[in-house]
Amino acid sequence: MAAGLLGSPALAVNTDPNETLMPAQSLEGNFLSAYVAGSARDTQAAALFFREAIEADPRNQELLERGFVAFLGNGSMQEAYRAAERLSKRDSSNNLAQFALAVRSMKAKKYADARARLAKGTRGRQADLTATLLTAWAYAGSKDGKQALATVDKLKSEQAFNQFREYHAALIADVVGNAREAEKRFKAAYEGEKNTLQVVDAYGRFLAKRGKKDEAIAVYKAFDELAPRHPIVMTALTALEQDKPLMPLVANAQDGAAELLYGLGVVGNTQGDELTAIIYLQLALDLKPEHPLALITLGDVYERLKQYEQANAIFDRVPKDSAVRTSADIAIGQNYEQMGRGEEAMAYLDKLMKERPDDVEVVMALGNVQRSRKKFAEAAETYSRAIELVGTPQRGHWILFFYRGTSYERAKQWDKAEADLKKALELVPDTLPAGKAQVMNYLAYSWVDRNENIEEAFEMLTKAVELAPRDGMIIDSLGWAYYRMGRYEDAVRELEKAVELKAGDPTINDHLGDAYWKVGRKLEAKFQWDHAKASNPEPEDLVKILKKIDSGLEEEPKPAAAETAPAPAPAPVSQSGG
Repeated sequence: MAAGLLGSPALAVNTDPNETLMPAQSLEGNFLSAYVAGSARDTQAAALFFREAIEADPRNQELLERGFVAFLGNGSMQEAYRAAERLSKRDSSNNLAQFALAVRSMKAKKYADARARLAKGTRGRQADLTATLLTAWAYAGSKDGKQALATVDKLKSEQAFNQFREYHAALIADVVGNAREAEKRFKAAYEGEKNTLQVVDAYGRFLAKRGKKDEAIAVYKAFDELAPRHPIVMTALTALEQDKPLMPLVANAQDGAAELLYGLGVVGNTQGDELTAIIYLQLALDLKPEHPLALITLGDVYERLKQYEQANAIFDRVPKDSAVRTSADIAIGQNYEQMGRGEEAMAYLDKLMKERPDDVEVVMALGNVQRSRKKFAEAAETYSRAIELVGTPQRGHWILFFYRGTSYERAKQWDKAEADLKKALELVPDTLPAGKAQVMNYLAYSWVDRNENIEEAFEMLTKAVELAPRDGMIIDSLGWAYYRMGRYEDAVRELEKAVELKAGDPTINDHLGDAYWKVGRKLEAKFQWDHAKASNPEPEDLVKILKKIDSGLEEEPKPAAAETAPAPAPAPVSQSGG
């Protein structure tokens, strides 16, 4: 194949996302197409092209290894397992191949075979964690609870594994019927990580099963204080308050192994390792196809990769009766907007709102799409409906007032906007510094733009920069506020920081160009306006930018309010950006 790669193979080119993928015309073309697709984390395309390439050159070890990973990533599990069998025959220590085959054995309840394969493939610190816990679940499947817990406890020397160890020890003890050990381990896992949803949910369900309803409610309510209104928590609390049973999160060894793989997928997703996350999640879903959070997380990964069709296909697999089905439906609607299908997005979410008229999250999602489509008056009305549903607002509802306030401001209803932005600022907790900074930024910048509350606005913008010192847009606001007040040298200083932190933003480049012009740096001003022009500005802004490139800024009298603006405080070292 190497000789063929020296030529110019025909590549499979699919520029239309709605077009059916077609293989390339040669082995080399399929290999290169697969390589490109794999680099882009396009698992569907990579699987197709590797499938074609392997068929053309079935003895090629490199193709088989790459194809195996692509099949796993695409959820083509039977193809992945066949490739794993071939790879393991050639190299019995192939870690990923043995691991995948161990998962297949777990699914088939061949627990001894799963343990044997895991013993062959273990290599490296992360592999040790994964293989050790999966081995423990294989012992649990064989009803050997003592050996299962002893296997988990091999990880005790690794402090970094504490949460995983105690959580899975608790689940294993519960599955094998050791309630006393399960309670001890659940308590340890919960005390160590009270803000992890799965730990909270599993512990709450265990307590409820043991007849400790009040303790279960307290566990769920403590999480609700940290992360309000999570649907899984709300569903559990409703069931408890109505004396309905809560089924265990994990009922058998297959569920436990799926839970382990889901957790590893979450870690990979959090660390930005999309392919690893996708593979773990696909393996989890092979064991438990309707695992709702694994489906949600996998959809989230595809969203981040901007593969919205694939994300929606995953979200649509979330069971209709799942507590997170509404979250999946909201994501589907919002993804239509990301795909440029805005009318379809609004129709989908409007239908969803009619089906679930009392669901605040659904109503807010419709408002978000309306706002992104610049239907600001309609968005404000939709957010008003969500706020009415809320009743007495809690801290977690600050975002509703912020979104409605920004919609009112864009709809030129300033009095209503100002009231909402102040309410959002009152509600947003100090534990969310980025959110607080965004509210301060919008309110203070609006005041400056209207030449109102100047001293309070500058104080607020300075505080916002302290809370978010690496946010180029907020620093731009401070710089532009100085500009509007006629403090052009100060404006240049802040806007130069902003443009370095968020290079390529048309608004910041445009602002810096204006500030340069005002201090006599006219060549640099036109350079910045050229950058703004090339950075896809809004159409109405583009007209103004082109005019400035052609004839510069029109002379304006220096604002009278310039002298009332406070002098800037010395910037902390950590804020230095340029």
